Amino acid sequence: MMKRRDLLLYLCTDQGYLGSRNFAEIMEEAIAGGVTMLQIREKNACTREFFEMACIARNITKARRIPLVINDRLDVALAVEADGLHIGQSDLPLQAARKIAGGKLFIGVSAGTVEDALAAEKDGADYLGAGAVFPTGSKDDAGSAIGLEGLSRICAAVKIPVVGIGGIGLANAADVMKSGAAGIAVISAILAQKDIKAASETLRAQIGG
Repeated sequence: MMKRRDLLLYLCTDQGYLGSRNFAEIMEEAIAGGVTMLQIREKNACTREFFEMACIARNITKARRIPLVINDRLDVALAVEADGLHIGQSDLPLQAARKIAGGKLFIGVSAGTVEDALAAEKDGADYLGAGAVFPTGSKDDAGSAIGLEGLSRICAAVKIPVVGIGGIGLANAADVMKSGAAGIAVISAILAQKDIKAASETLRAQIGG
């Protein structure tokens, strides 16, 4: 069962930032530094590679007692017994995913507008990933940035928790939280840093908790 607090510091993976560094060690360091939820998000990985990364992450998150979320791939989420699934506006519809998953997964949905947010809440989303809040190079299909004002409107429009995503780092993380978000979702703000644990700790300090 997902709790609002789980969304506080939400790390999404991207092998492109890892270089020759060990995936498992990076995940361990990030969680030790304060990451509260981990999403496997690998747009360029083949199914086998994605699955294997998810298996590694499942073992780590279970030991560390934080939720594991799988991006897009409902089949992989069920296969590795993940805690949650995150889907975008062009992925399998929420109601269809829920029908297949039953009560095994909590489901988050990406939302770039208040209309998207309200529709996802009505369909039974457990949380929203709202953005891109700021311009980002980590997500090719992020669309135009909605800014803090757009994030605030989405947070005010729904009762379910909202995570800000897109271009978030040390300079603006606190402002995202002040906009009503339950947490921040990041990729490069942690994975592109030399010291993963320190980067996670510093971000966590910026957003409280």
